[in-house]
Amino acid sequence: MPSATVEPSAGPSRRRVPAQARSRERVERILDSAARLVVTNGVEGLTTRSIAEAAGLPVASLYQYFTDKEAVLLALCERDMAEMDDQVATDLAAVAELTVASLVDTVMRAFVKVYHRRPAFMQIWMRGRTNPAIYDYGRLHNRRTAENLLAFGLDAGLLAAGPYDADQLAAVAELAVEVGDRAFQVAFENDPRGDAFLIDQAIALVTGYLDRIATGR
Repeated sequence: MPSATVEPSAGPSRRRVPAQARSRERVERILDSAARLVVTNGVEGLTTRSIAEAAGLPVASLYQYFTDKEAVLLALCERDMAEMDDQVATDLAAVAELTVASLVDTVMRAFVKVYHRRPAFMQIWMRGRTNPAIYDYGRLHNRRTAENLLAFGLDAGLLAAGPYDADQLAAVAELAVEVGDRAFQVAFENDPRGDAFLIDQAIALVTGYLDRIATGR
């Protein structure tokens, strides 16, 4: 399955992409430090000074790579969503029998794996979307994910156009991704590991919807 490649829309971003290994390591240290602070103090408590202190760097060094804390949060979303794409591709490649149910279950549980590895992500995604760049980036990522999964499902013969035209099928795929995304926000709102019952219900919800589409009901 092709991995989604998403460019962030207009808004805060990195000042530059570091080419040297030492600079790349410094950027990762900044991002990891910011993620730990989000988990302990929340998005609202994050400042560029606290990030720099946690990373063991002068604030001036952080500003070499990021314009402000919003740019750091966006970079964390970019990194974590790219990791989700990779996890989805890896897990789908290992599915023995591909059905609508196994496709949805595999994709959504791949996201859960990354949420567990990256516990700051859900806090940023739920509470950091007052940052227009994070909101736009997430919506664009969802759209690209829907496009990729729709192409995968069509190629695998899981979905057929039936009564739907191409634009309608694209809308169905995007709606399924958005519904799953919102359901997971509810499941992870009060528990960094996610409410297991709500996770299962979210998967059942999306599976039921797409199964109905696939069977033309």
